Amino acid sequence: MKFASLGSGSEGNALLVSTAAESSCTTIMVDCGFGIRETEQRLAKLHLLPQQIDGIVVTHEHQDHIGGVFKFAQKHRIPVWLSFGTFQASRQTHANVRINFCRDGEAFSIKGLELHPFTVPHDAREPLQYAISDNCNRLGVLTDIGQSTSHVVDSLGTCDALVLECNHDRQMLAKSSYPHSLKQRIGGLYGHLSNQVSAEILEAVDQSKLKKVIAAHLSRQNNSADLAYAAMAGALESDNAEISVACQDNGFDWINLGKA
Repeated sequence: MKFASLGSGSEGNALLVSTAAESSCTTIMVDCGFGIRETEQRLAKLHLLPQQIDGIVVTHEHQDHIGGVFKFAQKHRIPVWLSFGTFQASRQTHANVRINFCRDGEAFSIKGLELHPFTVPHDAREPLQYAISDNCNRLGVLTDIGQSTSHVVDSLGTCDALVLECNHDRQMLAKSSYPHSLKQRIGGLYGHLSNQVSAEILEAVDQSKLKKVIAAHLSRQNNSADLAYAAMAGALESDNAEISVACQDNGFDWINLGKA
């Protein structure tokens, strides 16, 4: 299994997960918050064509995650998976797009990948995050969530890699020029994860197989790569796991987990 990001942050998100078995290959995209042309250009940088994508999986209806999903899926005839609540809240044209509904606790497969959706606390209609496996490796995806829950921690157990939201540093957010109401929303129980809470989640999950940790969805104004990295490093139990930081402009290049 390998995974990469087209970009991560409030201006647009898209994560790619791919696995190969014998002569077949499965590649999915988790969210697509970029326009068609931008998505195609970013895919090209990773040497991937749109027609190589077997499905798009959506976490929730906020524009930086769903903004480009249906237009891109329609153009390239890619099926889409999302919760019914996200579908209702999306307010976008779904014509000529094959829609599949998923929900918490009900695993489903897209060719060679198995996805395990789980609910999270966020200010969206029916938000889901995903654990994704190919029978050899398991990737946990956790962005856009306001607080830790036992369900989240359990859902991310025994992952080989984690993409974990580190949206803001609490002190930077408190001192920022954002309106008070926006600060409350970001730092609230249904907003976004601070570095500290992300570290608490990382400490709580089963790290026995963990090889890679990606700090993701960083705020340009209220966080820094150094602070996010330090928070993740402080929460790791093993020196063998590698830490990276995703960025808005370039995401991150392919990370290969290899075989278990």
